[in-house]
Amino acid sequence: MTTEVHAPNDALRAVRIGLRMSQDDLARALRRAGVELGEPNEASKRLVQRWESGISRSPRPVYIRALERVTGLRVESLGFAPQVPMARVQGDGAGGHDMAPGTEGITPASADTRAGRQTAGDNYNGVWLSRYEYYSSGRDDVYEGRHYVVLVQHGNRLTGRSLDGASVNPDSPLSLDLTVDRSVVTGTWTEQTATDGYYQGASYHGAIQLLVEPTSRRMAGKWVGFGKDFDVNTGPWELRLMDTSTSKAALERYSVPPE
Repeated sequence: MTTEVHAPNDALRAVRIGLRMSQDDLARALRRAGVELGEPNEASKRLVQRWESGISRSPRPVYIRALERVTGLRVESLGFAPQVPMARVQGDGAGGHDMAPGTEGITPASADTRAGRQTAGDNYNGVWLSRYEYYSSGRDDVYEGRHYVVLVQHGNRLTGRSLDGASVNPDSPLSLDLTVDRSVVTGTWTEQTATDGYYQGASYHGAIQLLVEPTSRRMAGKWVGFGKDFDVNTGPWELRLMDTSTSKAALERYSVPPE
């Protein structure tokens, strides 16, 4: 008899920790959101545990809407499978092929596929200071983005989310999804800019690769991403460990804009 292995939902856990919520707190917030949305739900600590452990990876629509209201993020950013039909290829009747909507949902990858090679020899859980530089063509100057980010590790995967209120530009949350291979960290980044800021709520994303220093307390490398003129830009990016604790007290201490 075999026992099914579930890959933990580190993205949801990282977001919850970033919001400084316990599993009970999140469940209560989901129930409140359900009432506000006019569709009460029965969210419980046990349900949140099932989501975070990976046992349940497809929340019902009533919970999806509550999760998105509480976190301010799309369900795909919370580690759940996209709620969209899978595209299929079909003949177009003229000798070619077109994409057509299918009827099946997207099947999440297996636990073995998601886990990958467990090559990380160090523990990267904790609060990190994220710093990157970018050039603004509209202002003809170089600027720096800074966030306090909580990293959650599972095997060779790192999931990072900025703490609430912990960015130089208010209301500009940052997300990181990374993979560790020995001393190389590779992955993607997403930043949702503030609606009342210079970039007026635009969402930016791209790739990132960092080298881990021997102390495992600093990672440095570069980011790449597209600009407003559809060109690909790049710049330096650094993550510096501030605190190995993810306790509520530690998160509250770093829920302020970095100096």
